[in-house]
Amino acid sequence: MARQYRITLLPGDGIGPEIMSVTVEVLKAIAPSFDLEFTFTEAPIGGVAIDATGNPLPEETLKMCQNSDAVLLAAIGGYKWDNLPRNQRPETGLLGLRAGLDLFANLRPATILPQLIDASSLKREVVEGVDIMVVRELTGGIYFGQPKGIFATETGDKRGVNTMAYTDAEVDRIARVGFETAKKRGGKLCSVDKANVLDVSQLWRDRVVALAAEYPEVELSHLYVDNAAMQLVRAPKQFDTIVTGNLFGDILSDAAAMLTGSIGMLPSASLGAPGKPGVFEPVHGSAPDIAGQDKANPLAQILSAAMMLRYGLDQPAAAEKLELAAIAVLDAGYRTGDIMSEGGKLVGCKEMGEALLKVL
Repeated sequence: MARQYRITLLPGDGIGPEIMSVTVEVLKAIAPSFDLEFTFTEAPIGGVAIDATGNPLPEETLKMCQNSDAVLLAAIGGYKWDNLPRNQRPETGLLGLRAGLDLFANLRPATILPQLIDASSLKREVVEGVDIMVVRELTGGIYFGQPKGIFATETGDKRGVNTMAYTDAEVDRIARVGFETAKKRGGKLCSVDKANVLDVSQLWRDRVVALAAEYPEVELSHLYVDNAAMQLVRAPKQFDTIVTGNLFGDILSDAAAMLTGSIGMLPSASLGAPGKPGVFEPVHGSAPDIAGQDKANPLAQILSAAMMLRYGLDQPAAAEKLELAAIAVLDAGYRTGDIMSEGGKLVGCKEMGEALLKVL
């Protein structure tokens, strides 16, 4: 009997519907080979949800996600909604989704594919062989800490406030994800903080050090976030797994992504408690400047679906088949504009999807 999974689709804004459409067709194609059956249900989030309901995360969307086995998200946001009040912007819907599903761990791989090594802005000898996993805490830190807001002072000036806060329990659970991830990879974990000036980072470091005794097979190191940013560009191959807080992880994971040459190639997984649905999405944005033009690269969305299969549905063989298919189309020379190189065959979003279907 086929394993049945309920997948909530959140195409979102910009190029989101285009790359989601390709990904759904690929998942439908791969399902019979592994005796899988997907039920796809689509829901609005972000800008399209604001236009339809006035809310970037409608209650019905969150409920649908909570009742699914996994959530596949494409992209949200765009110029159209940039000037709305902060609590009505598309990004607020994304934060609400993470909080509503308690998605506290974000896994962001940055792996150099040999076919795209010359697309990196760094020298070949610097990036060749890079394989990094950034584990980012996702529901705490400065994005969620209280108090926050813009307040009037006694002098009449305005004062903006955001609070970076972590409890020891919040640090412990993301640190464990970092250690467990490193144990399955190269056995090296670098914890990134700013303990030289931030009390919250000192707590972070104290807890990570305390937990290290439970993982003797993992080599633990520490870097301040400014040095970590420099080292990612100077010598990225020194890193295997990085664990860090919400703000630092947001910045460092994007920096690591660009080592690969295109943010359009990179997936991510946001995970919560075991047995609860995760959210799987490409790290790139909605690219409204190319939306509707069949120029988008669907590979990050497809690789996000592979992470969904691997981490969300425990179907590693199906995940590997998707990953190998993506490598095969690159080997065959197919390129969207963001990864185009000399000798490549320029294709659009739909044709890249068709090439993947032929491989599968």
